[in-house]
Amino acid sequence: MSDIDYDLEFLEDGHTIELISIGMVADDGREYYAVNSEMPVDRILANHWLKANVWPHLPLRGYKPWPQINALQVSDGVLDLSDSRVKPRFVIANEVRDFIQATDAVTPKLWADYGAYDHVALCQLWGTMARLPLGVPMWTHDLQQEIERLGIDYSELPQQMEGAHDALADARHNRTVRLWLGEHERSLKA
Repeated sequence: MSDIDYDLEFLEDGHTIELISIGMVADDGREYYAVNSEMPVDRILANHWLKANVWPHLPLRGYKPWPQINALQVSDGVLDLSDSRVKPRFVIANEVRDFIQATDAVTPKLWADYGAYDHVALCQLWGTMARLPLGVPMWTHDLQQEIERLGIDYSELPQQMEGAHDALADARHNRTVRLWLGEHERSLKA
């Protein structure tokens, strides 16, 4: 029991990757979720996809989604800085380090879906990859690679029913998919 499934929501522009939120689920039942209080809110709200798909899942005050009776009732809301899940990056870095180090393995396996950017954004919590804390893996296992390796069609996979692009809901779903893939592979070998 040393695997951790995770997901990060982030803003990327071809030059930088800015952390929005992170969700992690460990095989021992622990979960972690945090939202970056230092995220560039103006740039996130200017990105139509992030505004529609990620922003509504964050702890917000005054959010009123479309459709409304008239445009005057629509509000993007504001990030609720009083919510205990909203934290500065350095706090998130410390808590994520502690979460990973608390597994029963010297170096746990990290899993993510399309995890390349997630891993870069994760490493950037501590600066460069060379500054990763002891026990934080230098790479992430990718669910998409495992799906391809096993020759599984997307339609066969467990589907996420709600919460897509909520980092914790996505991490939970990643775990569901990873465990399903493991069972599928065992059944092929039986």
